[in-house]
Amino acid sequence: MTENTNHRNSAPQTPAEGLSDTNAAAGKHRLSKTVQRRRVLIGGGTAAVVGGLAVAGFASASPTTSATESEAATTSEDSSSSTTSSVCVLTAEVTEGPYSLDGALVREDIREDKAGIEVQHTFTVVDLANDCAPLEGALVELWHCDHLGEYSGFVGGNGHEEEDNGTFLRGGQLTDANGQATIISIWPGHYISRAVHIHMRVHTDVTLTDTSYTGGELIHTGQLFFDAAINAKVQATSPYSANTTSETLLSADSVYDDAGATSGLLTLTALGSSVSDGYKATLTVGVDTSS
Repeated sequence: MTENTNHRNSAPQTPAEGLSDTNAAAGKHRLSKTVQRRRVLIGGGTAAVVGGLAVAGFASASPTTSATESEAATTSEDSSSSTTSSVCVLTAEVTEGPYSLDGALVREDIREDKAGIEVQHTFTVVDLANDCAPLEGALVELWHCDHLGEYSGFVGGNGHEEEDNGTFLRGGQLTDANGQATIISIWPGHYISRAVHIHMRVHTDVTLTDTSYTGGELIHTGQLFFDAAINAKVQATSPYSANTTSETLLSADSVYDDAGATSGLLTLTALGSSVSDGYKATLTVGVDTSS
């Protein structure tokens, strides 16, 4: 399967993101070494301040952080925590999968009429090529499946019948002067062979149209992941509980490599006292505009 082709008019894909059983058995699916995650020490271990933002705390998992420590840094429903590190890192580059579409709508709220638990994403994009300064004017693009595990443009891939307009749960926002972009969506559902996740691309030098964008340069392709314990509670609630397909746990995912935030693990903060109240999700995305 070709991963970077517009599949809107293609036959429905299998819900395995184009990964064969052989590939899945082989372990983590990473791009070549030239685009794998790289780490840069800032100030020899001393936190530096760049563009008014402290580098300390940009990455919630250092190169030696274990999976357990990384997941512990993700907040519980009623508390907020984060780790501090003087390490500025390039966020992991991974396959975009077969469900990407060109021409994402530029908008803050990508939910449309999709039911699900609200997630308020805030991403801070920093540029390793510029001493980890915030990257202004970058387009952060997300897409993910709905509560039944179906992607817009490919509905039916997880065995459910529903209306497919080709745009739900897809869209992007430009980063501001602080390198931040906020996108509101829902918690994704699940489908066979993959843990719950979100796809991300970061573009620079795009030209905005009335509702979308043209041109630009793709500088990052990654995926985002959720704390396993909180996700289990979400998937057990309505409307997610209506999805009876098998779910792959984060620990068994073929893409996530247990490296915490550097691999796209979101930091979550509860918006209320119950799971149904939703979450804030934050992540610093390290990119390299020189590569």
